[in-house]
Amino acid sequence: MSTKSAPIVSLQPPKDVSLSDIEAELSQIWQSYGMAGDNAGIPPATRATTFSLIVYEPEETQQLLAALGVYRGPIDGIPGPQTEAALREIQKKYGLSITGTGTPETLQKLREEVAKRGGNEDTNDGSKGSIDLAYSLSNQNPTIADAIALRNPCRIVALCPMAGEDEGVKVQVSAYCPLQKQATNTLICCEYITLKGTATALERVGGLVSALLIGDLPKFLWWKATPDPNNELFKRLAEACNSVIFDSSNFTETEANLVRLQALLKAGTPLADLNWRRLSAWQELTAEAFDPPERRLALREVDRVTIDYEKGNPAQALMYLGWLASRLNWHPTGLQEESGDYDLKRIHFVADDQRLVEAEIAGVPITDAGQIPGDLMALRLTSTNIEADCCTVLCSETSGCMRMESGGGAQSCRFQQVSSLADQKAELLLSEQLQRWGSDPLYEESLAIAAEILALGKY
Repeated sequence: MSTKSAPIVSLQPPKDVSLSDIEAELSQIWQSYGMAGDNAGIPPATRATTFSLIVYEPEETQQLLAALGVYRGPIDGIPGPQTEAALREIQKKYGLSITGTGTPETLQKLREEVAKRGGNEDTNDGSKGSIDLAYSLSNQNPTIADAIALRNPCRIVALCPMAGEDEGVKVQVSAYCPLQKQATNTLICCEYITLKGTATALERVGGLVSALLIGDLPKFLWWKATPDPNNELFKRLAEACNSVIFDSSNFTETEANLVRLQALLKAGTPLADLNWRRLSAWQELTAEAFDPPERRLALREVDRVTIDYEKGNPAQALMYLGWLASRLNWHPTGLQEESGDYDLKRIHFVADDQRLVEAEIAGVPITDAGQIPGDLMALRLTSTNIEADCCTVLCSETSGCMRMESGGGAQSCRFQQVSSLADQKAELLLSEQLQRWGSDPLYEESLAIAAEILALGKY
């Protein structure tokens, strides 16, 4: 079920301004709408007073290429040899002019092909695209702020790296107010500052971006790309913000990027992964299964774990296993990997009492992919001790438990279903994440174990 956004009142449609006139233009907007009875009956509007949000919004070409499996590089909005090669491959395949650039006809073809492969959401320009691309920021339809502004007025600074010649940075300012269902005498509004240019041009104005953040209020960075400690703009903005938000479901090189995230955490970068929030139901049901007094001691008997996820992105599976291992004090000692129909990882642990624990993570190929790449499908916790009452199976509402049920075993199992969550979309998770900042010890401990596991292999 889709969530309908509130109707939007536009106080100021996107207006081109110079870098030096940003604050003056915004002040003029609020002066114009700050008095009751003016402007064709529009009530007075309240400007941003709660927090600032920077959104790094790469152009969609790399995301589309990655969704089609022809691009495995970082999603960073910076065109390079890998992007050019992928575009040439697509253009040759579909009989388009081979330029190695994202021409309009190439982008349209990419959108069509992604839609055929399971994307069923409208992109901001009205075309069909993958679910991930539905989160794109558009000045004409500011979907990112709809869920946010319903709770808090804020300032959003959007950075949009573009391909092409470096012609400096173009700036637009605008202001939008969602209409609340409850009657109100004041509009609660968000103000937007959009900066477009090449990645190099945006990097040059990184200091100005930091200066646009509001005073002592909380500051968030939603980095809709691959977090990269070597990216100067990322480093500058991360240092200026209280929290760096991203979504690991969009990673194209998941294992390498998870290891990179762990390095960022060690360096003191405050991270928040929206994909981690999608695991909450799985974690809660796991804990609930061992909450009855008669099952609490049985938790210590668990020494076999099987986790199935939708093939393509193992981030959720690795983070869940990291969470489980960190809670039960398991220490990874070995990793075996096997490619094929199922992307298998077999991980060996040793518990504090020297018990040996084995886990298997399997990327399961499916024909009808879900909205979130790499979503968990099912998991099974059991024991080699046939007397232990610890067998637990959790399954998603959509995928069922067929493979887990076929595992059999001498133990009777407790089966529970994880309901499909309507609040897994990025903008809604983002709205919740903006209510908190600071460190998340559970996430940090879980990611640390996941990074230890991957370090046993090629990473």
